[in-house]
Amino acid sequence: MIMKKTFLIAFAVMTVIACNKINPFLGEWKTPYGIPPFEEISDKDYVPAVRIGIRQQQGEVDAIIANSDEPDFENTVAAYYRSGEILDKVEGVLFNLSESDATESLQRIVDRVLPMLTEHNDNIFMNPYFFAKVKSVYDRKDGLELSREQEMALEKLYRTFVNNGIALDAASQDRMKEINKELASLEQRFGNNLLAQTNAFRMVLADSSEIAGLPESVLASAATKDGWVFTLHNPSYVPFMTYSSRRDLREKMFKAYSSRGCNGGKNDNRDVIVDIMRLRTEKARMLGYDTPADYILSDKMAGNPSAVDVFLGKIFSSAVVKAKEEIKDMQEIMDEDIASGILADSSVIRAWDWSYYAEKVRQRKYALNEDETRPYFSMENVRHGVFETAHRLYGINIEQIEDVPVYHPDVEAFKITDADGSLVGIFLSDYFTRETKRGGAWMNNVRNQEKTASGEDIRPVIVNVCNFSKPAEDTPSLLSLDEVATMFHEFGHALHGLLSRCTYKGVSGTSVARDFVELPSQINENWAFKPEVLAYYARHYRTGEPIPADMVEKIVAAGTFNQGFMTTELAAASILDMKWHELSSVSVPADCPYASDKDSAEKGMKLIDPVKFESYMMKEAGLIDEIIPRYRSTYFNHIFNSGYSAGYYSYLWAEVLDKDAFELFKQNGIFDKATSMSFRHNILEKGGSEEPMVLYRRFRGAEPDPEALIRARGL
Repeated sequence: MIMKKTFLIAFAVMTVIACNKINPFLGEWKTPYGIPPFEEISDKDYVPAVRIGIRQQQGEVDAIIANSDEPDFENTVAAYYRSGEILDKVEGVLFNLSESDATESLQRIVDRVLPMLTEHNDNIFMNPYFFAKVKSVYDRKDGLELSREQEMALEKLYRTFVNNGIALDAASQDRMKEINKELASLEQRFGNNLLAQTNAFRMVLADSSEIAGLPESVLASAATKDGWVFTLHNPSYVPFMTYSSRRDLREKMFKAYSSRGCNGGKNDNRDVIVDIMRLRTEKARMLGYDTPADYILSDKMAGNPSAVDVFLGKIFSSAVVKAKEEIKDMQEIMDEDIASGILADSSVIRAWDWSYYAEKVRQRKYALNEDETRPYFSMENVRHGVFETAHRLYGINIEQIEDVPVYHPDVEAFKITDADGSLVGIFLSDYFTRETKRGGAWMNNVRNQEKTASGEDIRPVIVNVCNFSKPAEDTPSLLSLDEVATMFHEFGHALHGLLSRCTYKGVSGTSVARDFVELPSQINENWAFKPEVLAYYARHYRTGEPIPADMVEKIVAAGTFNQGFMTTELAAASILDMKWHELSSVSVPADCPYASDKDSAEKGMKLIDPVKFESYMMKEAGLIDEIIPRYRSTYFNHIFNSGYSAGYYSYLWAEVLDKDAFELFKQNGIFDKATSMSFRHNILEKGGSEEPMVLYRRFRGAEPDPEALIRARGL
């Protein structure tokens, strides 16, 4: 059987080679540092490579099953983690590009391969013979003298089988496979719909009265031959909402932004959400859990939904109190506009006013104007600051490299080496917005760190993707303070992947519990605006002059400004996520306040209306009218397409860890070598090779203080 499979794979490879060219995914990459040969990869290569990769890995799993030796860690668990080389290559490229450069053809390819990959995953993790091998090792683990990393790798593999339904009967397994396929398709559709609706909106301003209040730098980025064009992409949307004095246009932009995914038509996400949650609730029940949240949180630091609910409730209540104080400050300035005849007498702060009047308050309280700070934060200068900070903390060296493959002209490549000259990994930066890129910012593994059976340390290829404004003709990309923090944040994720020193890819780098994965990224933000850090990277893009000391003081003084709003919208989104995933069904009685007019499969019941559901839950939580959740349901990509379901709380959860951890840096010195190297060795290098709290206590010497977040945000 094994020999037959090997022959079929070889035949398939030869067939691909015979069709004019060698599929790049099927051979060794003889590129510098093993970077994918992006320029050699065409859209036609993905599907054949996925098919062959599936056959390859299935053959490797069959070989594990056929092995007559007693199952042990090496011949079963390690053998699995070292399987699937072709699929690793394809997925590392395809799923990075599907988010960062999602052309229509690439979206169609993803739509084709997702069901194939989902079926393949189910075939592995519902295979009773493979499970019997893994379970044999698992049941004897206490007597096998496994390292802690091996124990974690074994535990993760075993739980994957259990959570995939290995204990279900045959009919239930067949249903689980159907659910997984449908979910993969629906989640991809959610993301595609969101991207399409985001790209569909363009507000063209041709009259000078329509651009009132907008700084020259914002206008320069928006300028076209037809006037000034503003979109719903953050580099365009955020400055417009912050500076435009045209309240009517701010309202128009806000309503377009906040209604994405619920405008009707083919790109509407409301039915998609209901279908996703219908399947997620069914899957959870099949696996023995009451709700998707119970299922998802079973192996996270938080442990269960009630712990998350209590945690979020405490933060949310403090944040709302602070937000109400911020509204008073903004209303005072709005009242001045009323008195001067700019606004009607009845005007009060609405959601589309917040960014505009918050900026007015900040300028008045702190004399801090982002149009004045931006010239000191060119993308290149900030990146230098990010790199230099990492060098000072962890001893690594970063140099740009040319003549290596990249997947887009905007992408730049960097080689990272350790203090002893050894290779740490390759870092790719992809910072500028484009229509084929989804919104937000993220880190991806193009290649994971792992060690081969012979002991060779495979170093990772990591990419950071952001959505900063592109340079204008004579002006580089100038970043807002929030964008500066974003670059530091995403490089924190990159460091987690780059500095990994694990053996098995299943637990290396960022392969950790969701509510732990944000610690490395969020703690890295703490250095962004420290005066001693600003001193070596914040320089005027034209003059080269360092940022003035008084401006640094203003940035530091304003560090907790608007935190009521920011924490409220983040906590509100986290609560919304939990409410969705604490559902046990999408069917509700007809008199339920969030029932739709659509009949459920259950007699006499109705389906949930996502908009009504969100409105009801936010009102119950105590969200004030002036603030909406950071992500509303119909464009909440994190939870309906990006793996953060019942996990968006992790940003706040990890912030407790990061603020508590950074207090140790402040005690010892923010560049104290012993502290930074302890963080490197105990957190960044360890990946998921040990329990998160064990790693944290080893670094910090104690469990985190929950009040650290409250103190840091000034709540």
